[in-house]
Parts: sequence; structure tokens; C-alpha cells
Amino acid sequence: MALTLYVDTARWRAHQQSVLQQFPGLVPVCKGNGYGFGHERLADEATRLGADILAVGTTYEAARIKDFFSGDLLVLTPFRHGEEPVPLPDRAIRSVSSVEGVGGLVGARVVIEVMSSMKRHGVKPEDLAKLAAAIEDVRLEGFAIHLPLDRADGSDAVDEVIGWMDRLRAARLPLHTMFVSHLKADELARLQQQFPQTRFRARIGTRLWLGDHEATEYRGSVLDVTRVSKGERFGYRQQKAASDGYLVVVAGGTSHGVGLESPKALHGVMPRAKGVARAGLATVNRNLAPYVWAGKQRWFAEPPHMQVSILFVPGDAPQPQVGEELVAHLRHTTTQFDRLVDR
Repeated sequence: MALTLYVDTARWRAHQQSVLQQFPGLVPVCKGNGYGFGHERLADEATRLGADILAVGTTYEAARIKDFFSGDLLVLTPFRHGEEPVPLPDRAIRSVSSVEGVGGLVGARVVIEVMSSMKRHGVKPEDLAKLAAAIEDVRLEGFAIHLPLDRADGSDAVDEVIGWMDRLRAARLPLHTMFVSHLKADELARLQQQFPQTRFRARIGTRLWLGDHEATEYRGSVLDVTRVSKGERFGYRQQKAASDGYLVVVAGGTSHGVGLESPKALHGVMPRAKGVARAGLATVNRNLAPYVWAGKQRWFAEPPHMQVSILFVPGDAPQPQVGEELVAHLRHTTTQFDRLVDR
């Protein structure tokens, strides 16, 4: 009995191919929990795509993935002086976001990140003069720019990249390769047309692995079903059942990521109103579970346990049976499955 990730493999791979066609030369990204699929699986998929380079989040991830992927490994987290040294092969490429960082990687292969409107990290325009001298001591693989997802000010992503291309060119820095993130296919094509001597390579993770929502599905096995009457006590905290119904024990708990949720950016009146409503229900221990039964998303009977969750299904709904599976709407990047099944 398990929390299972089912993958429609043919459909999933067809989507990957469609993304590859839109973004020729793309760099697949495999970081965190491997977008819910795991590092080994995504390394294998990147090899199937013919990728010559795979982007990972940290040096620790690179050390794990190096045995599963034979191409270059681009570490996205910038190098910092004093970081713990992690043994990596020469095919590892380090990201750098400062002139000082470049100076700490003499002889290494590096990609230099420039500061975008994200304002997360990157070399600033005023540092370009110093950078020109510093790159003599490294093997420069290219520059990179990480762009925001939304542009509330109406600015243009292509214009931002062009601005940086002009600055780098004015500083007489080599522009053979520019790694970009969060550009649309037509935007990438515009840049490639305007700068034919530069190879633009899109680093893509979410769109590549999770862009077709119908290709994957989580399901949790029903482990136990117990009938309860209104007022009957149950669970760790011995709460009272609000009505007659069933306590349904289903595979998937906090160790799987069930019940975990990252903060959301809410836009508009309706999403904010729903957020307020959910918060209000939570104060009276009413929390919606990700599991679906009989066409409805059900409520947690109490907070999820480590490896299972207990749901409350009202008595007027069909009784779940042990061994059945409930669809679970889970966030891939925070979920750890028990098993993955290709179908």
C-alpha cells in the first residue's frame, strides 16, 4: 500500500519533445527533489533527449547526479568563498555571480550570472570593467541571466536581455553563449535573430517536466476504513466526529510532503477571498486534504501523520474500500512518492 506517482510515459515524453522543438539546445534542469521524479529518473530522461548538459541546483546535487549523467553538469547556485569543497569532475561548470567569485575559481569552468530585475544575485553593470581582467584566469562557458516570471510593470523580457547583451559587448566580453531562464519560445527566437553570433540556451525545468498536467497523477492507497458516529472521539487529539461518516486512512503523510504547501502569490479579489476563507476554516481545524473521493476533495479528519493521512468522508458518500486508490492533488516539487509506475 503506497503513495504512487503514475506516469503516462508516452505522453510525458511527447511533451518533452515538443518543448525541445520550441527551445533547440535547451538545458534541462534537475534540482531539488527532481521535480517529483527523482534525480536518477530525470538524468535518464535528459540523456534520452540528447542533452549535452544538465543543470542542477547545488554542488551536492552534482555529486549525486554525476554517476547518472555523463554530460556536463551546470551548478546553478553561485560559488561562494568559504563554501564546503565538494569533489566534482572536470565536466562540472560552476555559476559565479561576482568578480570575487571568479577570482576564487582559477582554472575552473564557469558561467557568469548577471544581475537581472529579479535582484537575486549577479554581476552588476559597474563591475564589468573588473570582470574583463578576471576572466583571463577561468574557462568561461558563457554568461547567464535569470528573469522574473511576472512583469507587473509591463516591461519586456527581451529588452532586458538586449540591455545586458549591449553592456557585455561594450565591455568587450565574449558573447559566444548566453544561458537564459523564463523566456517564451518566440522571445528566444527574437534574441537569436538579433544576435546570430551568440548561442542562446534556455534552462528549463518546470515547463519541461511538469508542463503537461495530464501526463502524471498521484494516488494514495486506502489502508483502513472505520465507521464513526456523530460525537464519537477519534485520533491523536481525540476530537469528536462532526457527523456520521467514515475515517479513511490513506497512504501519504508528512514524510511524503502531504500537508506541506509553499506560500502563494495571490492576484485578484476572488483568490484572496478564498485564501481568507481557507485560513478561517483552519482556525477551527477544518483543513482540505489533497485527496479526492467520489468526485470531491475531502477534508483531513486531523493533521496528517508521518506516513498516512486520515480523511473524513461523510456518511452520505460511498464507503471507500481498503485497497482502492484515491487521486491526490500534490505539488510535485514538495512530494516524495513511495513508488513510480510507468503506464
